[in-house]
Amino acid sequence: MRTVTLIIVHCSATPEGQSFDFEQCRRDHIRHRGFRDIGYHFYITRNGEIHRGRPIEQIGAHCQHHNRHSVGICYEGGLDRNRQPCDTRTLEQKASLLALIRELKKLYPNALVVGHRDLNPMKACPCFDAVAEYR
Repeated sequence: MRTVTLIIVHCSATPEGQSFDFEQCRRDHIRHRGFRDIGYHFYITRNGEIHRGRPIEQIGAHCQHHNRHSVGICYEGGLDRNRQPCDTRTLEQKASLLALIRELKKLYPNALVVGHRDLNPMKACPCFDAVAEYR
């Protein structure tokens, strides 16, 4: 098993009222980013469904310079209707995200939970303070 020191939370940068489901994200990563698969290990749609992406034993492609030692989780959303950064998580997404992080912390008890923005200040993603929320 690889060493995981970070659990990184992302958003898909999808505006409210628009859909960007798991398969759309996977296709986008393959077709437009040149990845062999979706870059995230988990993807949470607006209804709270958790989709498995890359196996957690594999290195992801979601946060430059941190993929080797992290697990990437993305939630569908993150922009308001005007395409501005906004915490658009549904109650279902919040519950699923919390449950998933709790399970991952059992596997990786020393891993820190951070948002993408905490590792790249040029990003607003995941559009909420993941460090404070999952402390």
